[in-house]
Amino acid sequence: MTFLENYCTFQPLSEELINNCNPFICDDTDLCEFFAKDFIKYNEDLFGKTYCFTLDNDPKKIVCAFTIANDSIKAQLMPKSDRNRITRKVSNNKRGLKSYPAVLIGRLGVNIEFEGKGIGRELMEFIKSWFIDSNNKTGCRFLVVDSYNKERPIRYYEKNGFKFIFEDQEEEKNYSGIITDEPLNTRLMSFDLIVISRN
Repeated sequence: MTFLENYCTFQPLSEELINNCNPFICDDTDLCEFFAKDFIKYNEDLFGKTYCFTLDNDPKKIVCAFTIANDSIKAQLMPKSDRNRITRKVSNNKRGLKSYPAVLIGRLGVNIEFEGKGIGRELMEFIKSWFIDSNNKTGCRFLVVDSYNKERPIRYYEKNGFKFIFEDQEEEKNYSGIITDEPLNTRLMSFDLIVISRN
């Protein structure tokens, strides 16, 4: 990481901070609204915690933000082929667990001013390294995301090493109890942190 590490400050996103900053504008209206106000209630209800990077030479400018929450991959409910793919790098004596600890990236956005500069990649590298750090406060084997089922977000997560938890949407619908002939609005994806923790 260079830009975020060298030119920005990492901190929790708070109501006071958001009120003192320029509006956070990204390419998704729902994300803009979430980071403008909805994250406050989300934090208060203990559903997740939101963090951001602000620009050092202009602290009123939020460069990027993300929300995380505890989660798990419930392997026992998955079709065998998907479960085997997910647990391929899990040691043999732990492959039979009912679920595996994970952290959900609930929201993630980059200020539109900083798009196309590699900030999204740097942010994901930061999140990954945060959860393999020896000072991390929680056990976490996987990062998971419920990505919008659109080309751009799917491509972003795939470029950052995430893979679909389910090979196809029908399996994911069955797992999630969704009954529809329509394509899913979101797709579950995961990243196995063991890949980088052993490097």
